[in-house]
Amino acid sequence: MSGIDREITLETRTSLIDKHLPNTQKSQRELQTEGIVYLFNDRQTMENVASEIKQKGQRTGIQDLEDNYERYGLFFAEPIGYILKLDGTRIPLYYGEIKIKKSTGQYHVIPRTKPRTTKT
Repeated sequence: MSGIDREITLETRTSLIDKHLPNTQKSQRELQTEGIVYLFNDRQTMENVASEIKQKGQRTGIQDLEDNYERYGLFFAEPIGYILKLDGTRIPLYYGEIKIKKSTGQYHVIPRTKPRTTKT
């Protein structure tokens, strides 16, 4: 089965949303401190990716027993975002992931290079 077959709600903490949007204070801070940031092209792309994953995404499992998040992801034909490095290098991203906190059903969306590996 694909898609997410239960009610989930967007995690509304701006720090989780802004971390993956270009030109926000949070993403700029992340770039400066980490030297790399994973960004969606824009907010509309982030919302479209979330919608597509909810409908067609594949469950990739729980990251680890302590983490307690469910992950669903989907590859896209066109770039949904990019990795931005401190030197200005941009690497296109084609994979999106919804990370759902199992205890609350709240989720946030992340652009990635590929699915995270599952630990058990």
